[in-house]
Amino acid sequence: MAKIVLGIGTSHTPQMTMDPSLWEDHAGRDVLNAGLVAYDGEIHPFAELADRAAGRFGSELALDVYWAKHQRAQAALSTLCAALASARPDVVIVVGDDQNELFGAHGVPAIGLYTGETVDDLPRSPESLARLSEGMRQAAWASHSATRYTHVVDAEMATHLLGCLTEENFDLTQVRAQGPGQSIGHAFNFVRYRLGLDPKIPIVPVLLNTYIPPNVLGPGRCYRLGQAIARAVASYREDQRVVIVGSGGLSHFVVLEEFDRGVLSALRSRDDATIAALPRRYFRSGTSEVLNWIVAGGALESLAMEVVDYVPGFRSPAGTGTGMGFALWR
Repeated sequence: MAKIVLGIGTSHTPQMTMDPSLWEDHAGRDVLNAGLVAYDGEIHPFAELADRAAGRFGSELALDVYWAKHQRAQAALSTLCAALASARPDVVIVVGDDQNELFGAHGVPAIGLYTGETVDDLPRSPESLARLSEGMRQAAWASHSATRYTHVVDAEMATHLLGCLTEENFDLTQVRAQGPGQSIGHAFNFVRYRLGLDPKIPIVPVLLNTYIPPNVLGPGRCYRLGQAIARAVASYREDQRVVIVGSGGLSHFVVLEEFDRGVLSALRSRDDATIAALPRRYFRSGTSEVLNWIVAGGALESLAMEVVDYVPGFRSPAGTGTGMGFALWR
């Protein structure tokens, strides 16, 4: 019987992979972002948020503060890397969101499960890299390889999960191969490149649609999906050590510190009622990636959750940035 031996929750923001001196450069994207989901779960323009903040974030916007937060993020990532290596997994189930990477106009399922034997990460084109800001180019290695990279997938485990989840009345789309020009997304690559997952260890990509309305799952359904994944793993016939990773989030592109801490607290206490009651309007834009954590939390509720660190990475007078979260279940 397979056994879940470790759980990981991690943000994958470029902000913690670029030099902190470029955080303000990164914030330049926020000024143009028309989808800033803010404190009330509604979308507000950057200028309005900056006016409302009235200088509240001034003390956060200094290079020494950026560096201190960057160092905390690196320390937390090192803790996650060490835990992943010491767990000696046979397979890693990665719960991440697909942002028109494997999916697109041809289909955007609420839940996808990749069941092929391999899946490729395609490098960005030179033209695409040239359009990125300096900070984003510096951080690009953590989301996509510079050359084509082939991930090994545990197709048998993936197919088993697909069957079990279907029997539990979850409607999944089976993805057996990627189409021309399609790449596995950064949420999945991050686990290999930034957390140092051994190239020989296969992954199972669980692909959520968090970004593209209207078929985005609610938080309660996501938690139950995670619980069903745990049952499916427990019923697998082979003895395997399984690690589950929730990749993404927390809040961005506006840092919602109170919201993030509330989600972490509910996951730690296995408070599925509070999770289910979280307003769906918050799960839009980047903050929607919190749903990846919620699926992982449901799958990992039999283990004890430790919040390694939570770093509110403010980068502008409007309070934009990323809530950088790091957690272990063991």
